[in-house]
Amino acid sequence: MNTAPDPAAEHRWLTDEEQRVWRAYLHATTLLEDHLDRQLQRDAGMPHIYYGLLVSLGEAPRRRLRMTELAMKAKITRSRLSHAIARLEKNGWVRREDCPSDKRGQFAVLTEEGVAVLGRTAPGHVTAVRQALFDRLSPGQQKALGEIMEIVAEGLQPDEAGADLPWLR
Repeated sequence: MNTAPDPAAEHRWLTDEEQRVWRAYLHATTLLEDHLDRQLQRDAGMPHIYYGLLVSLGEAPRRRLRMTELAMKAKITRSRLSHAIARLEKNGWVRREDCPSDKRGQFAVLTEEGVAVLGRTAPGHVTAVRQALFDRLSPGQQKALGEIMEIVAEGLQPDEAGADLPWLR
């Protein structure tokens, strides 16, 4: 007689409806990210992640952020951020500055050329976002989507020390 527990019985599998929702989410987010990435590559020669970095810097006081803070805002590893900033520096859109209070720290600073590229790129990007997402949803659906995404994001960003988050790697 086998008394070992059945591993399948210990898992809480997705219901058919949960599976439908999960696959719809994956399908939509993959297509949306690809759509926005292609629009930005076509219009500005940059991927969506680089545009997000420029926006974060453009919204920051004095158009500058510590690299660690920028990694946190972008939800990416410090290594990926360093590579992206190197590419943005090569384009003349960002420069690095040493942090006077921390010899190991650096700031990423949006240059005037970076401000100009954002100014040229933002209108087309906003149009792409609006057409791909917001124009397809009612105001109630937009509100619900925002609330749902906030709940999901909060659940994936624990406050405790040692959390395994990209910007801490």
